[in-house]
Amino acid sequence: MAEEPKDTKPGFQNPVAGFGVTFKAMFKKRLTEQYPEQQKTTAPRFHGRHQLNRHPDGLEKCVGCELCAWACPADAIYVEGADNTDEERYSPGERYGRVYQINYARCILCGLCIEACPTRALTMTNEFELADSSRANLIYTKEQLLAGLEEGMVDAPHAIYPGTDEQDYYRGLVTEAAPGTEPQVAHSKGEVVQESDSTFGGTEPASEKVIGR
Repeated sequence: MAEEPKDTKPGFQNPVAGFGVTFKAMFKKRLTEQYPEQQKTTAPRFHGRHQLNRHPDGLEKCVGCELCAWACPADAIYVEGADNTDEERYSPGERYGRVYQINYARCILCGLCIEACPTRALTMTNEFELADSSRANLIYTKEQLLAGLEEGMVDAPHAIYPGTDEQDYYRGLVTEAAPGTEPQVAHSKGEVVQESDSTFGGTEPASEKVIGR
């Protein structure tokens, strides 16, 4: 039979060797981060809160393909696609994401969803403060995830740039909204065109106004 290895260290040295790391840390300078008063700058490619991006004219890049939802290992993304129409267009293609939700109570911020997105509609920002006291507040909707409007953009829905098609958007040929672009009536969101009575008499034509539900 093979002989068992013998312990070459005396018994009283074992506790000292076990606490060696602790003793070394006692004499090091303590590093205390003053959060949240002083927020630490994150890395440029930090995986934070998601963002749904827009084209330079304001139309949405999301086409409602649901590939991000299929790629999510935590089943944290829910997408419902819908068809665009000439009267109500949200993206240059045939479809758009009518409903888009991310449950940050499940999300593990792995980034697989942005790798699966074929149009670069979904990216991740540097925002990391996602804690909340309610589970319902951790479900971010499309309105919360959609990027804000920048200079040269018109809020969707609106018509595509005249003389272009979907491929021109992906080639980067559209750099801003066409002059005179006006938002369309968002019937899917409950907006309606209401005729209001004129104050200039019965013969004055009524004006049209877009209002919410």
